[in-house]
Amino acid sequence: MRKFAGPDLVLASHNAGKLRETDELLRPYGYSVKSAAEFNLEEPEETEDTFIGNARIKAHFAAKATGLPALSDDSGIEIDALGGAPGVYTADWAETPDGRDFTLAMTRAWDELEALDAAHPRTCRFCCTLCLAWPDGHDEIFEGKVEGHFTWPMSGQFGFGFDPIFTPLGKSQTFGEMDPAEKHAMSHRAVAFAKLVEGCLA
Repeated sequence: MRKFAGPDLVLASHNAGKLRETDELLRPYGYSVKSAAEFNLEEPEETEDTFIGNARIKAHFAAKATGLPALSDDSGIEIDALGGAPGVYTADWAETPDGRDFTLAMTRAWDELEALDAAHPRTCRFCCTLCLAWPDGHDEIFEGKVEGHFTWPMSGQFGFGFDPIFTPLGKSQTFGEMDPAEKHAMSHRAVAFAKLVEGCLA
């Protein structure tokens, strides 16, 4: 597995929440995280139907465009009763003509769950795939998951995306209610990052 020498790393995302979490996770290792927006990069079209496929598209696009190693994060929530939806289309569910509206996306998920009979489980999971790509085309892949259940109504002001409806197993608060430090210690992104650190940064 190739080691990352640093110091500069491009985060292949325009998502402010992901940039904030990535910076907090990598800060202890002394790396400088720059966003794709700082390089005025467009967002490449995500044409794959898997987290790994879309993570690779984003990371290689940013690495080639900047000449720097690039890290991408493709993540989403899989709701069992909805056949794993929205999954890789989690962000698409939030798209509106005025930008992303995750309150709308979470409400859609709740409405679809309510249309099913009560026997359907409300289990779900957050999934995260990280792709660390170099300008020469090499990459490393790391995956993380955290199991939980769909909680309604939405609760909490922290985090982003579907965090206000996701309660991890063994916890009584949603990711949206948790102190960010507590969430970062157990999230799907934290699990994937721990593998990244062990494989490429340690």
